Amino acid sequence: MRVAAAILAVMAMIAAPADAKGMAAAARRAMAETHANGLAIAVIDHGRVVSVEAFGKRNAKGDPLTVDTVMYGASITKAVFGYLVMQLADEGRLDLDRPIAAMLPRPIPDYGNLDAYGHWGDLAGDDRWKTITPRMAMAHSTGFANFAFLEPDRKLRIHFDPGTHFSYSGEGIMLLQFGLEQGLGLNIGAELQRRFFRPLGMTRTALMWRPDFAANLADGWDGDGKAEPHDERSRVRAAGSMDTTIADLAKFAAYMVRGGGLSGKAAAERVRGSLPVTTATQFPNFLPDAPADTRVPGLAAGVGVIAFTGPQGPGWFKGGHNESTGNTLVCVERGERCVLILANDVRAERAFPMLVKAALGETGVPFGWEYGDQAGR
Repeated sequence: MRVAAAILAVMAMIAAPADAKGMAAAARRAMAETHANGLAIAVIDHGRVVSVEAFGKRNAKGDPLTVDTVMYGASITKAVFGYLVMQLADEGRLDLDRPIAAMLPRPIPDYGNLDAYGHWGDLAGDDRWKTITPRMAMAHSTGFANFAFLEPDRKLRIHFDPGTHFSYSGEGIMLLQFGLEQGLGLNIGAELQRRFFRPLGMTRTALMWRPDFAANLADGWDGDGKAEPHDERSRVRAAGSMDTTIADLAKFAAYMVRGGGLSGKAAAERVRGSLPVTTATQFPNFLPDAPADTRVPGLAAGVGVIAFTGPQGPGWFKGGHNESTGNTLVCVERGERCVLILANDVRAERAFPMLVKAALGETGVPFGWEYGDQAGR
């Protein structure tokens, strides 16, 4: 009995989150240590939002960052899109393991190079495009670079047999968006609004710029502390065009962690992790397998998220980043608990390990893999 009680006590310490006062203190400490100008944090417990706070400023003029300030969602957009993909699969409208090419009336290279999506014409001559599935796209195993414009010749190509390795690719997400829009006739931006954003009361969230966002909008700061204006995105891009607020996105995070709108089987499949991740870090692209004894145990790519196992059991996470944005969403399945962090100053990322621990206790989320040698700095 004493051993069992001791184990329970240790588990309680691991999982113990900060209270609201403690979370605010952690946020202010993070900003002081990283010199970040703006930071917003939401905490979810038992699938419900229990706190939403914003700290600092939203622009160089010094206007305050609030919980209703529109911020750039960056690649957390991929997790939102992944939830739509999983719901379509749950409804039988999409087979995660049927090639995207089979959804389309024409061969993918025949669509040519489309500025709104990708340079599909570059794939002519490499028939491996025929094997790429929605699951591969959402698990970052298409073989594409993150984006074709990062290639030395700016041409899209397949670097390895699709489905065999993890290598982060926004281009793969865009291919799936193209398949859904052209093959199923969906408007992804409108579909997200209809299924999720409007029902959840996410009134200041969209995958394309809206003029009404301007009244309370966050600019950003880069790694050198230089202010950067908010990018008004004119196209829906499932790889990362979402504008949102901490209050709005917290609602969606709570919905995701409790498996809203999905069968139990589909909810589990989304975060199960279908592809083991064997690289030492997330970037750069096309890393070789790390030695087996240095890999993160249990790390795997799911449908738009990365699965991990830590001292509180299974969990999943998704980050978002550009030159002036740092975001993360970390969830643990036990207790349906999450912390969502949106920062309009990329320097705040260095404090994410401390902030996640303050919110959720020790989770074991692999920040070393996600951020490489920048983790915790």
